Amino acid sequence: MLDDFLVRATLAGLGVALAAAPLGCFVVWRRMAYFGDATAHAAILGVALSLALSTSVFTGALAVALMMAFAVSALSGRGYAMDTLLGVLAHSALAFGLVAVSFLKGVRVDLNAYLFGDILAVGQSDLAVIWIGAALVVALVTWRWSALLTSTLSPDLAYASGIDPKREQLVLTLGLAIVVAVAIKVVGALLIVALLIIPAASARPLSRTPESMAVIAALIGGTAAILGLRASFLWDTPAGPTIVCVAAVIFLATNTVTRLKRR
Repeated sequence: MLDDFLVRATLAGLGVALAAAPLGCFVVWRRMAYFGDATAHAAILGVALSLALSTSVFTGALAVALMMAFAVSALSGRGYAMDTLLGVLAHSALAFGLVAVSFLKGVRVDLNAYLFGDILAVGQSDLAVIWIGAALVVALVTWRWSALLTSTLSPDLAYASGIDPKREQLVLTLGLAIVVAVAIKVVGALLIVALLIIPAASARPLSRTPESMAVIAALIGGTAAILGLRASFLWDTPAGPTIVCVAAVIFLATNTVTRLKRR
């Protein structure tokens, strides 16, 4: 079954959607979209380093994404405006990554595959990495769900409950770095944050509890992956961007229906 590239692509999309959904909810609740953008852009530098050192792209992307996330956490609150800091780091990391790739000699690099994803080229080893990464993210978020939710709602309440919000921020940072590393092959560095945010934002008006929002976001992300791949196959369009387009249409539909019901 895994010899069929469409089956592998579908399973890869479902794995990324499963990993991105719960984290996407926290990104929406905490208004961390730009933070995710900076982490995703830094992954391109990780790709360049991994190709130069002949190591796994997943390893390089994960290492640099973690370094970027920890650097942002360390520099925040030290006299820098957060949006300015994230903007400088995100675009600098992307630019340095693209320049570093140009210096690689004897290595053929398809930048579009890393910027916008190449889900149809996912192999069985890539599929294993994606699902192992998704399982780690789901296990991590499930384990720290209560503490993450409390620190998201109110840092003061978290301190009163014996929870360190900074530690939970690091947990979220680790999960985000793993998602970036596994998703770069599927939707690319420029569209990872879209797959984090759009399903969660689509699920928000349909949910009554945080847990239901995470589940609905996973279902919407999986649906967008399946329908996006189908549309890409029928219309011969880029798979990664098409998946995000389908997710955007679902977002528009859910929010429009919700507004009409309220009226």
